[in-house]
Amino acid sequence: MDFTEKTIKQENIYKGKIIDVNVHTVKLPNGRESKREIVNHCGGVAILAYKDSNTLFMVEQFRKPIEHVLLEIPAGKIEQNEDMESCGRRELEEEIGYKAKKFEYLGKVVTSPGFCDEYIYIFKAEDLYKGRNDICDEDEFINVREVKLNKIKEMIKKGEIIDAKTICAFMMV
Repeated sequence: MDFTEKTIKQENIYKGKIIDVNVHTVKLPNGRESKREIVNHCGGVAILAYKDSNTLFMVEQFRKPIEHVLLEIPAGKIEQNEDMESCGRRELEEEIGYKAKKFEYLGKVVTSPGFCDEYIYIFKAEDLYKGRNDICDEDEFINVREVKLNKIKEMIKKGEIIDAKTICAFMMV
């Protein structure tokens, strides 16, 4: 059976700085019609930034939608006309103040495919060296931490690290 839904009509109900929201009227595989509310996002990158073979740089930051401080791998939004590797290298320096001699693409994940078209592209950064540490976004407040790999795995298992991109990235190495 073909599960494809054909868009019959699309209406933009919100256009923002980071997301757009559209309502699609779709024709279902059984011929009926339904509505789909879809969040459009330009995508992002996330970086496993290795200080050494046993230690990662991670960031703590407050996430307003869930009202919690999360421990995550460095990440950020892809800017218009920016390729994913350039974005990853830029975000690495902006968030933790380092650049990488080795920067390897590991794969991608979809964040919430039930309502959002966002992809996050995962990279592994090694052979880090100091870059600028004065280029954070003006509305971004983060604390950089060095965390041992075995501690990260333990924190994931205990539910202390709940960020999906961070957990997914660990499955890619």
